Amino acid sequence: MLRLDEKLARIRAGHYSRNDFIIADAKDPDMGPGLYAVGPLREPNGATPRLRTRAEFLDSIGDILKQDIVDIMLTSLSNLEQLDKRGLVKGSNVKFAIRANDTTDIWRHRGATYHTSPSRPFRTAAVSRAIRFTDLGLYSITFNNDLDADHYALEAFTEFREDAIAHGMKYFLEVFNPNAAELSSEDMPRYVNDAIIRCLAGLTESERPQFLKIAYNGPRALDELASFDPSLVVGVLGGGAGTTRDCFELIHQAEKYGARVALFGRKINLAESPLEIIRHMRAVADGSLTPSEAVKSYHGALTSAQITPSRTLADDNIITEMPLKQA
Repeated sequence: MLRLDEKLARIRAGHYSRNDFIIADAKDPDMGPGLYAVGPLREPNGATPRLRTRAEFLDSIGDILKQDIVDIMLTSLSNLEQLDKRGLVKGSNVKFAIRANDTTDIWRHRGATYHTSPSRPFRTAAVSRAIRFTDLGLYSITFNNDLDADHYALEAFTEFREDAIAHGMKYFLEVFNPNAAELSSEDMPRYVNDAIIRCLAGLTESERPQFLKIAYNGPRALDELASFDPSLVVGVLGGGAGTTRDCFELIHQAEKYGARVALFGRKINLAESPLEIIRHMRAVADGSLTPSEAVKSYHGALTSAQITPSRTLADDNIITEMPLKQA
């Protein structure tokens, strides 16, 4: 069994400890924003002269795999194939997953406006081909309080589940906040929670996701969802890059209010040192460092490695993301 399987087994059996908190690296930006989202090449002095190439992006994934701290590595199917060719898949303790569908609310190409319309599901990755490399996929759905759009999204979700079952693929379910709906700030988290439970209510155990990936909408909304059904493992997504304190605070609050998984993309990918940010995320999840202590320790590691931070320690130790200020 991989580390992920062991952790999920303990969580579902009611034997969770903080060491079982699951950390995933979302290295799938090519499936959404595209080329520019793999991030800039960052030099030790902080300069970013150009965007990284695909080969350099794959190198960065390889470094994280060798570090062997994250439990899940999420990539596009095309990049997972390349990682397999590099010999990095077989024998790894990290569970690989592919983004199994392409929802248009994350098609944020430079100059594009797709994300302003209600999200539409679409699949370019074929489950029948992906199963060669992994039996775990991420399926994404976005509800917008739009009858036609949401009905179509649920029909596509049903089609995917049938395809996944036929080929022996498991999945975890990502539910984004509405991208094109007029909901009050008070109603939106409650709407999302209700939509999640409603879309899963008609599924047998064999059809249900391994866990959820959702936006952190504050402690009340997370606790409401996580405590509703202990068999439903809830995870949070990272959102924007934010400050380093935002990163560690999100891990801390998510674990405190019932999440058992964190799936971070930009918070890792755009960090001055992805390896150090991951090491400190693990320490915060385990409870060995507070978020503030972790920021200070992270900056100390940057100094030791002669890496120029993007912000001063004082500025980087500030919470800037609104849901995190609700705790």
